[in-house]
Amino acid sequence: MNIITTTKGDFTISTDKSKLDLTVIHDYLANESYWSKNIPKERIRKSIANALCFGIYYKDKQIGYAKVVSDFSTMAYLGDVFVLEDYRRQGLSKWLMETIMSHPELIGLRRWILLTSDAHELYKKFGWQPIASPEKWIEIHRPDIFRES
Repeated sequence: MNIITTTKGDFTISTDKSKLDLTVIHDYLANESYWSKNIPKERIRKSIANALCFGIYYKDKQIGYAKVVSDFSTMAYLGDVFVLEDYRRQGLSKWLMETIMSHPELIGLRRWILLTSDAHELYKKFGWQPIASPEKWIEIHRPDIFRES
């Protein structure tokens, strides 16, 4: 898959996995996120290997991240989206979403899914809405799985 890179001033978004800073990603997900507390670094390394990843950088420092898991034909799951606290309120999350939603391999998918507790307003700006028929959805959810290890 072709690497996509876009720049605004000193900020860059790139799908180049070689630029990702696993330490930054792991620190945020394991210690600051509400959805991946205590996730082992090896789990993140494996998820990066099996996803389309978007890093946000200030100069050469990673300051944000998102991953998309997809068949690149019909559906995609968006997850692990974050921008570090010091860089929020600069429009970076909106720019990240614009970049993800316009990625050539992700255009025209029938279904996108994500889970969020606090960013509904951001995603609504990009066409996301609550599940129309939640009674059709089922799941296995183990929120404490990484705390148990």
